[in-house]
Amino acid sequence: MNRDQTPSAAAAPRSVDGLMALLADCADAWDTPDRSGDPVAILDHGLQVAAVLAERHPGDEELQVAGLVHDIGHYLYPGDEAGHGEHAAAAVAGLLGERVARLVALHIPAKRYLAATDRSLALSPESARTLGCQGGPMTPREAADFEAAPDSEAAVALRRADDAGKVVGLRAPGLDHWRPVVERVAAAVRGV
Repeated sequence: MNRDQTPSAAAAPRSVDGLMALLADCADAWDTPDRSGDPVAILDHGLQVAAVLAERHPGDEELQVAGLVHDIGHYLYPGDEAGHGEHAAAAVAGLLGERVARLVALHIPAKRYLAATDRSLALSPESARTLGCQGGPMTPREAADFEAAPDSEAAVALRRADDAGKVVGLRAPGLDHWRPVVERVAAAVRGV
């Protein structure tokens, strides 16, 4: 899909092949249309985040796959910083299931949560810049609601990996490595 086109429901990948093609298209796509944001392409970032999650949470393939796909909303809806998590979640829900979609959607609220609760949090310059348009740090009530939500701990893990996965030149396993993991997660959704 050309990044200048408006995405539609047809942009949601309907198969693992379709998702892998979408991810491959992200090899030269960035979180900001003018490339002024984070220093790595969306694909490189997703691969790094997934690798960090595989190391820290080796038994949670849904979390790892959520890390791989969490920022495709930047590709599907360029410039929508506040909504990119929800867009990515909607795009993958049918293929990868409710939990993966929930984790993808929660990566922005998790950033807001950590900004409110973790004094040692070190955001990238781009993440710090976009925090405001994403709602800023959570209020105490929002933080309590977030903590009570399903998968809040996994969402925080995804967010921490998100912050760690922005290293220029870092070599991480490629899409071929992740295909069987994505296939297993998608097969579980289909009940295969």
